[in-house]
Amino acid sequence: MRVLWVATKAPWPPRDGGRLLQLETLRLLAAGGEGETGVEVELVAPAPRRDHAAIAAALAPLCRAHLVDARPLPLPLAAVRAALRREPVTAARHRLTAVAREVARAAAERPFDVVHAEQVQAMPQALAAGRPVLLRAQNVESELWRGASGGVITGTSSTKRAPHGWRGREADRLARWEAAMVRHAALTLAVTERDASALAALAPGARVEALPVPFPSELPAGPPLPGAPAFTLLAGAGWPPNREGAEAFVAGTWPRVLQALPQARLHLFGDAGAAAAGVVHHAAPADPSVAFPTGGILVVPLAVASGVRMKVLEAWARGIPVAATPAAAAGLAATSGDELLVAAMGEPLADALVALGRDDVLRERLARAARELLRRRHAPAPLRARLLACYAAAAGVAPATPPAARG
Repeated sequence: MRVLWVATKAPWPPRDGGRLLQLETLRLLAAGGEGETGVEVELVAPAPRRDHAAIAAALAPLCRAHLVDARPLPLPLAAVRAALRREPVTAARHRLTAVAREVARAAAERPFDVVHAEQVQAMPQALAAGRPVLLRAQNVESELWRGASGGVITGTSSTKRAPHGWRGREADRLARWEAAMVRHAALTLAVTERDASALAALAPGARVEALPVPFPSELPAGPPLPGAPAFTLLAGAGWPPNREGAEAFVAGTWPRVLQALPQARLHLFGDAGAAAAGVVHHAAPADPSVAFPTGGILVVPLAVASGVRMKVLEAWARGIPVAATPAAAAGLAATSGDELLVAAMGEPLADALVALGRDDVLRERLARAARELLRRRHAPAPLRARLLACYAAAAGVAPATPPAARG
């Protein structure tokens, strides 16, 4: 089977959850399996020209990379284009003509069976191939923006609040556009059952299924970091709620932890927050294991989330216990007290972190159970067979015509 993989960002280096998910899936496809049909993958993704050689070399064992010297549009220009096209700003940001051109060229060169669109923003470029498209939605974009606007993400509360501000307007536009993209896909894969239900509700009649993300159950932890204990928090700057969650944690929850555990240190990776007592700031590490140190504890203080937090799966694989807010834990199919601790921001989350910091037995028990959940739910081999079956099903559907831009 030949798969043309179209993405809004290259999988390498895996410095955020979206890239890591791509990388693990490409490894899954390259691994092969007894009695299974071989898979050839070609990737089309934007990346700065200076990085092309390094990315292509890193991905060479997994796929052939067609890298395009392009990057998402600046927000002001994207806002103008979005208004002209009557589409969401986030869609306009990633609608890159050079990428669509490379997709069409690659598809003309070789007969691909199916196109894999990684994230809904990749759909306009993927449709340029003129082949059936399988869309993998790492999350439900409109729900993320609705939650970030102050509205309620479907299914998380019985209290309904209308979204407001520019994020709320973006959420409304995204819901309509996201529904159209799901309908243009031969098959849409969500990474959780909850996300699959939400996407199916947006686009009635479209084929939507859930497929857990693949992830290894055993990875080495990084070298120890200072602190007794050392807490880590990954706050990538690419999505504002990540930064906002980190800043709220440092301002309101962390002082409670530090008061109970004066020797503790919070190692914050990413550009978030000002200097604070007991907080050590780090740039995004070249080696991801550095953010998961031996003896460390991961905290994930998100107020808004969708899909699955790859940072939690990585912590589990590296034997690192996790404490997370309810939004961050949603979609993991895990139980608080069994595989991780789930607690609301403020005093409840502080109490959970103090309990982890003081109880070695609790940390070890959570880490063991989390690895077992990884083995049961995210084991690569059975997920590979299911993904190949989804590709085969999508390949049998007539390709969609790319939607015409309006305005």
